[in-house]
Amino acid sequence: MGALQVVSPPREELPGDGFGFDPAFTERVTNVALWFYRKYWRVETEGVINVPAQGRALLVANHAGIVPYDGAMIRTAIIAEHPHPRHARMLVVDWAFAMPFTNLLLVKTGNVLAHPLNATALLERDEVVGVFPEGVQGAAKPYRNRYRIRRLGRGGFVQVALRTGAPIIPVAVVGSEEVHPVLFDMQPLAKLLGLPALPITPTFPWLGLGGLVPLPSKWFIAFGEPIEVAQYGPAAADDARLVLELSERVREWIQSTVNRLLARRQTIFF
Repeated sequence: MGALQVVSPPREELPGDGFGFDPAFTERVTNVALWFYRKYWRVETEGVINVPAQGRALLVANHAGIVPYDGAMIRTAIIAEHPHPRHARMLVVDWAFAMPFTNLLLVKTGNVLAHPLNATALLERDEVVGVFPEGVQGAAKPYRNRYRIRRLGRGGFVQVALRTGAPIIPVAVVGSEEVHPVLFDMQPLAKLLGLPALPITPTFPWLGLGGLVPLPSKWFIAFGEPIEVAQYGPAAADDARLVLELSERVREWIQSTVNRLLARRQTIFF
């Protein structure tokens, strides 16, 4: 999952909703996601009612885990726990779409390239859109820095929210940092392979493909109260001070909530 400062152009429109979303296929995949949500990571969710039953909203979450399981679990939480379930459209960095074994799955389940124009288009259709402004830097952070929320990009998500009048809903995730604990990032090799990062974990690449199996950490997800921005108007997106203020407000809520949720765990697995 990625931030909104991606400089590549938006994806070429695909059949259906223009982004390739296949609701019927997604419903079938949801059964697998629900198993991980309820049985494997035993996710406990709070505040999901803060996601509106209808209308636009921008979910902004902390990011970790290399593979975007956090995005899948946020989506699953809304399906499993909300009195009026709906699909959230998560924004994903461009390199993830270049991987043949994930491309089709990402597209058909409604994930979209992380770009401001794509986010804006979905919000203007009154969709729920999810973004991880920490981007790859958050996903590949070393385990020693786990749950230290980095700066949320340059505030691109705030600008999109202001231009569309979409409320910002901060989301705190605990559990994703331990799915694939990052020991270090092999940046030189990553650049050679054309990847933004190449995280090394306790199991990968030492165990081969088996090292890609996620660990069964204990998860918590919290959805914060919506931060309404419509009153500022679209022109406020050019107000650098306001953009920074709102971005920091979101980051501070996520950090304090992550700290609170961490205190609820006895170990990383319980």
